[in-house]
Amino acid sequence: MMNKFTYWQRLKVAFQYVMPQLYLTQLAGWFAKQEWGSITHFAIQLFAKKYNVDMSEAQKEHFSDYKSFNQFFIRELKEDARKINENPTALCLPADGRVSQIGHIDDDLLLQAKGHFFSLSDLLADDEELVNTFRNGEFATIYLSPRDYHRVHMPCDATLRKMLYVPGDLFSVNPFLAEHVPNLFARNERVICLFDTDFGPMVQILVGATITASMSTVWAGIINPPRSREVKVWTYQGDSAIELRKGQEMGAFQLGSTVINLFPADSVKLAEHLQVEVPVRMGEILATIK
Repeated sequence: MMNKFTYWQRLKVAFQYVMPQLYLTQLAGWFAKQEWGSITHFAIQLFAKKYNVDMSEAQKEHFSDYKSFNQFFIRELKEDARKINENPTALCLPADGRVSQIGHIDDDLLLQAKGHFFSLSDLLADDEELVNTFRNGEFATIYLSPRDYHRVHMPCDATLRKMLYVPGDLFSVNPFLAEHVPNLFARNERVICLFDTDFGPMVQILVGATITASMSTVWAGIINPPRSREVKVWTYQGDSAIELRKGQEMGAFQLGSTVINLFPADSVKLAEHLQVEVPVRMGEILATIK
């Protein structure tokens, strides 16, 4: 039985390498935009039932309120559905989901899963200044499943200084594949956002995945598609600087994926209760400022 189970695990991983990731993602994106009336509502209902989506938290609780899957994926929550930790020394979790990994950046290495590491340099597209800023710092990786609220929020008050779109693969980012696909988060496409905060710089990264049709930010709209083959960089200085408040929405996924936060060395203390697989909600404590 064990050998058979291992065989299917290996087959599942192998399929990720050979399947047409971009084609499937584009097809999912096309489907998610369609407004097919009762057919769309029925499909959303099946999806919500399969993944046990809690619609009582949504501003629009009825499936018929959503014209497309995209509207459903980025559904807004009721105003009181999430409480933002108001402690001025506390940083909040940016999204609903589960802790994938959390801890210390060992020089240039981040833990992806038990026994698997990836490099800060690869994650940050070899941006030397960014790499040196977060070397030996702290990190938190939050996985958003299909059932989760797909909007991403700010852990603290911050000023946007730089955004990078990094092209890459579109592997699924579920916990099983995080354990079996090397360098997963550093090889998938991603949007890297650099902020200035009261405790120093902070990075918040939106990681793409299979069937994640697009990623967006509140200041730039949809970042992908189109999907560039080269790294794209935007800077925000002077009059173009963008101020965001703690708990404010900063971006969204059209279907769940992963958010990674990076902090410089000796700047924050990560909350001790946050361990691998712990379920989390946006607004709860992530860390405290040292």
